[in-house]
Amino acid sequence: MEIWHFFLLTGVGVVAGWINVMAGGGSMLSVPVMLFLGIPGPIANGTNRIAILAQNTVAVTAFFRAGHSDFRMSLSLALAAVPGAILGAMIGVRLTGPWFDRTLAAIMVVVMILMWAHPGRPVARPQSLTLTRSRLIWGHICIFGAGLWGGFIQIGVGFILMPILYRVLGFDLVRVNMHKVFIVLVYTVVALIVFASQLQLLWIVGLSLAAGNAIGGWLGARTTTTKGEGTIRIVLYSVLVVFIVKLLAF
Repeated sequence: MEIWHFFLLTGVGVVAGWINVMAGGGSMLSVPVMLFLGIPGPIANGTNRIAILAQNTVAVTAFFRAGHSDFRMSLSLALAAVPGAILGAMIGVRLTGPWFDRTLAAIMVVVMILMWAHPGRPVARPQSLTLTRSRLIWGHICIFGAGLWGGFIQIGVGFILMPILYRVLGFDLVRVNMHKVFIVLVYTVVALIVFASQLQLLWIVGLSLAAGNAIGGWLGARTTTTKGEGTIRIVLYSVLVVFIVKLLAF
């Protein structure tokens, strides 16, 4: 890799980290960029977790310093995601070659549709905001499924976690993002261990991406307005269409 590749990865990481914390889908940008730089799919999938770990560590800290934290609830939900993340990561390390490209392309199409129709603001919030025992149990079950997806591919996991936290558990949007970044932080640790034990991850590449993701994660946690998000998503969609065509046709 050339020097400018590392600067590119850091720049991409800033955008990806901001989008991830604000809503989700940032890994749809970072993983394909690594593929275009010649990194094999499963290694790119695993290396991306280094950046996700840095991004969410910074985001959790930023939320805490801003007075938004509920570590007891966050940890409970995160522990529900961990078994799913381990299983998902074990599947992810075995998806190689053209099958990874095809699977990634299909996932990107689905997540793009979700991003277009539902840009990170879940609707139909429960009429009753009382966190009942039944709602809490169902929330943990759903979080296990989100962990499975996150461990497997990570891309688009925000679009799974946000409706669970908002609609099933009834949290407001600030608490949704607060819990989301903590959950992803915890299960990413175990997913990264699985990937690192099975594949030769590119740590320098991951750290370059992580530097950008950390900045983007901090910005995302601090952002109180969505001004400018629409423009970023238009650019993101345009780039992703090129990625999808490349993955399927070449």
